[in-house]
This record gives sequence, C-alpha cells and structure tokens, in this order.
Amino acid sequence: MNKQSNTSEVQISLSADEALVLFEFLSRFDESNELTIVDQAGERALSNLLGPLQKQLVPPFQQDYVEQLQQARNRLRDDFA
Repeated sequence: MNKQSNTSEVQISLSADEALVLFEFLSRFDESNELTIVDQAGERALSNLLGPLQKQLVPPFQQDYVEQLQQARNRLRDDFA
C-alpha cells in the first residue's frame, strides 16, 4: 500500500487571474462557511485546478483511495486542531 506522508508536496502553477479568482472564492468560504460560485470564472478556475491535480496525484486511481483519503483528512484535521 502506498501511503503518502504529510511531508509530501504537490506543486501547482496558477496564472495570476486564477490565483485571484480562487483567493476570492476561498475567502468567501472562510467568511461564510458556504461554497458558492458567483461567476463562471470561479468554475473555470476550479476546473483548471483539477487538471494538474489529476496529473500529479496517484491515490485517486488506487484501490485503497478511500482509505488514503481518510488518512489525509485525519492528518489535516490533526494539524489544524
């Protein structure tokens, strides 16, 4: 089983426009605790973010994906607490 540690890194490049639109999207979520897309540009920025993640991440295509996802959630939750 391939377990990624919390020290693994994934690097993604964003255009300045994507970064600004995603910043606003995430800031609204941080303030309201609601994920709402108010403009088609937000959808595009999120879609553009998904592509590089699909290219770099291995776990979504492994049989134990659900387990790996839960472990990652637990690590992030523990880091935040």
